[in-house]
Amino acid sequence: MASGGDLSLTILGFLNERPMHGYELKSRLTALTGHLRPVSDGALYPAIARLEAKGLVERHEEAGAAAARRQVLTITDAGREELLRRLREPADLDISDQTRFFALLTFLSALPDPADQARVLSRRLAFLEAPASFFYEGGRPVRARDEPDPYRRGMLLIARAAGQAEKEWLRRMIAELNVPQ
Repeated sequence: MASGGDLSLTILGFLNERPMHGYELKSRLTALTGHLRPVSDGALYPAIARLEAKGLVERHEEAGAAAARRQVLTITDAGREELLRRLREPADLDISDQTRFFALLTFLSALPDPADQARVLSRRLAFLEAPASFFYEGGRPVRARDEPDPYRRGMLLIARAAGQAEKEWLRRMIAELNVPQ
């Protein structure tokens, strides 16, 4: 994970699902984004310590599978409120950065109000619908058809296809969430 912001969100999100020890938590984090942004012990354990210091996470000892005892992490009520707040009101970077947005999506169902979920998805949709590119010429986004370099053109085509698929999914989910219950 690139920064403490998305790491703390994912720690709180996984602990909201159930208490777990550090090794299990690291395994879950690695499975989620480790292929893109590896989670080191040097990042994970200080992040846990910061969450503990803020009263968002608690640690207690339990008997291990063998003779050794292990430290188990549990989200507190304050931690759950912080998680819900961060899900309900994500930072702009949590919306614009795909890896951070996927981390947000991983836990979005924890928000009990479908309208809150729809608002988050609408923010992502608005971001994706704004004109953008990896490359600019004269202050304007370069379109795939105008890019002479085949590799850059490939990047643009792949990003456009992924963006179209994501926008279609977002529109469907927003429509489903906005249906009166």
